[in-house]
Amino acid sequence: MLLLASTIGTTVLHNELEKYVASFVRKPAAIVFGMGYVTNSAILPVLMGKGCLIISDSLNHNSIVNGARGSGATIRVFQHNIPSHLEEVLREQIADGQPRTHRPWKKIIVIVEGIYSMEGELCKLPEIIAVCKKYKAYTYLDEAHSIGAVGKTGRGVCELLGVDTADIDIMMGTFTKSFGSCGGYIAGSEDLIKYLKYTCPAHLYATSVSPPAAQQIISSIRVILGEDGSNRGAQKLAKIRENSNFFRSELQKMGFEVLGDNDSPVMPIMLYNPAKIPAFSRECLKHNVAVVTVAFPATPLLLARARICISASHSREDLVKALQVISKVGDLVGIKYFPAEPLKQHQDGKAVKFD
Repeated sequence: MLLLASTIGTTVLHNELEKYVASFVRKPAAIVFGMGYVTNSAILPVLMGKGCLIISDSLNHNSIVNGARGSGATIRVFQHNIPSHLEEVLREQIADGQPRTHRPWKKIIVIVEGIYSMEGELCKLPEIIAVCKKYKAYTYLDEAHSIGAVGKTGRGVCELLGVDTADIDIMMGTFTKSFGSCGGYIAGSEDLIKYLKYTCPAHLYATSVSPPAAQQIISSIRVILGEDGSNRGAQKLAKIRENSNFFRSELQKMGFEVLGDNDSPVMPIMLYNPAKIPAFSRECLKHNVAVVTVAFPATPLLLARARICISASHSREDLVKALQVISKVGDLVGIKYFPAEPLKQHQDGKAVKFD
C-alpha cells in the first residue's frame, strides 16, 4: 500500500523523528523524506526558479546538479572549495543581474557539501559563510557524509568547524550513512519547513519513511547523544575519528595519493588510469577485501579512484589486514605514486601489525 507523507503516511513516529532531527542539528524545524537523493533533487526546484541564481561548488553531488538544473534557475559554478572564487562569482553576478534584462536576482543561494563525497575534503564553511553574509546570499549545506560522523557530539561540520547553525539557511542530510537507515531531511526555519510540506512533490506524492526505518533513525540519534543511558555514542565518534586518521596516515606512509582532510571518514585513493580500476578491485577481492572504485561519469575520466569509507565498527585488526592487502595490491598494480616511508613492523605469528 502506498502511504503518502501528505495523507496517511505521516504517523506520530514521523512527527517525533522530525522533532528529533531539528533538535539534533539545532534548527527550529525539519522535514524528512523517503530517499536521500530525492531530498536534494526535489527540494531545489521548489525553492528556486526563473529569475533566481544558484551558485554551486564545482564538485557538488549529482543530486544537487540535477536539482539545480530542474529548477529553471540560472546556475553558476565556483572552483571547488575556494571562497575567494565564490566571492568573485557573486560580485560579478550581482553586478550583471539577470540575463538580458539585468534586473536584480530574485534570490541567490550558495550550495556546498560538508564533506565532499568523492574528495573526502571538509568544506571551508566559515569562510564561505562570511562571503555569503557579505553579499546577502542564502546558504544550503549538504551534510550527507558528515552528519553523525564528525564533531564532538556528531552534529557534523558546523560543530567541527565552530559554525553557528543559525548562519546556515538550509541544512540537508541523509540517514543512509551514520544512522543505518534510509531517507533524508531538510532542516531550517519553521516558515521554510511549512512551505515545503505544502509545496514539495517529494512530500506530497512520495512514500513516507517506513515506521521501522524511522524508529531506527530515532534510536541512532539517541545513542549518539547518549540518551540511551550509555556512552556508546561518544565511544563510536571517538573510534571513527581514530580509525580514519590511522588509516589515512598509514596509506600516505605507503606512498599512496590519498585525498581529503584529517577526521574525514571518506578517503579516496587515486588510481588515475581507468585500466587500473578493475585490476585494483579484483586483486583486493582475491584477498577478501572489498573496495569501492569510482570512475567516469562520477569522476572525470582520468581521475579514477578507490573510495574507502571507514566505520567505527572496524577493529584495528580489520584496518591492519586491509592495509596489508591494499599495500600489496598497490605494488602489483602500480598506484603508489609517492616514495614510501619506512614502516615500523613486527612479526606476531603470521600477522604483520603496524605500531
